[in-house]
Amino acid sequence: MAGIYIHIPFCKQACHYCDFHFSTSLKYKNELLQALIKEINLQKAYLGNDTIETIYFGGGTPSILSADELNLLIGTITGLHTVAADAEITIEANPDDLDKAKLQALRQTDINRFSIGIQSFFDDDLEWMNRVHRAAEAEASVKRAQDLGFENITVDLIYGYPLLTYVKWKHNLNKIFELNIPHVSSYSMTVEPQTALASFIKKKKQGAMDEQQSAEQFILLMDAMQNHGFEHYEISNFCKPGHYSRHNSNYWKGVKYLGIGPSAHSYNGEARQWNIANNAKYIQALEKAEIPAEMELLTETDRLNEYIMTSLRTMWGLDLNKLNSIVKGAEGQLKKAAQRYFENRWIEQKDNVIYLTSIGKLYADNIASGLFF
Repeated sequence: MAGIYIHIPFCKQACHYCDFHFSTSLKYKNELLQALIKEINLQKAYLGNDTIETIYFGGGTPSILSADELNLLIGTITGLHTVAADAEITIEANPDDLDKAKLQALRQTDINRFSIGIQSFFDDDLEWMNRVHRAAEAEASVKRAQDLGFENITVDLIYGYPLLTYVKWKHNLNKIFELNIPHVSSYSMTVEPQTALASFIKKKKQGAMDEQQSAEQFILLMDAMQNHGFEHYEISNFCKPGHYSRHNSNYWKGVKYLGIGPSAHSYNGEARQWNIANNAKYIQALEKAEIPAEMELLTETDRLNEYIMTSLRTMWGLDLNKLNSIVKGAEGQLKKAAQRYFENRWIEQKDNVIYLTSIGKLYADNIASGLFF
């Protein structure tokens, strides 16, 4: 099995915190779509003959595209690959794009999962983030999607920013439970270089993010999700049983995937490659039937470290047998480095698998980097 990711690099406006690749101009949308189709064709052999289990439209804001445009891309994939009958096909969407007419049109596509970028149910928070939508639209978009038969829905929420009090954070989480949403991706507000938020902080227009606040709100998040029957299956992801993201889970499990579009990444088990993060140069290259990508062959050490980083983040944990299958004897070196984390009760071992404890989840990146070879 394998997955295909398609990057749609367009947004109506720039969120203050976002550093993903996108453009707020739709001037070359048609040219970009044709380039995506050409790349899908040129990359046909990348995944071998593996069956496609998941297709994921990310961005940017893929919901900017019409149903016909999305159908064109899906049809190109199904015409070149064997796609599983029960394939998970996800589209990231902004609430303001999901009116009744758009949702009815999307019912005529093979899309069967929505990832809705809500972020908060408070207008002042959304304005601070420079989001396009407002709180009422967020709630209404979920209800409209459910009313039209889309039940496989995930939403994004952000915590750890100055405006988010604990009362507001609890309200956001309770709204998720009230709406009966089966999957939540929730992230701490991070300050990325070259973003408006980073500029505001540098110019003293905005204070720095509070790590203590972020940690406390993450703990509140974990407790609330557990109390409402959600599985914490990856550091930032929670779901009702059976509703985990198959596409993203395959990233963490090391399954092969093909990335299409500017800035998209691909992985075939032996190497990674990534496309240029420039719409014009991407289009120009594909017009010449060239794929504007760089590639990196993975060493054994790279593969070990990637497995450590991704596996520890999940409820499936770090399997020492798999570690040894990458490099014989790697278990001994890792357990030596892990001793201090065992002593701090940040990690625990059951059978031959190492897991993060609840407190360890607060230090996931620190622990992984401390275990790197």
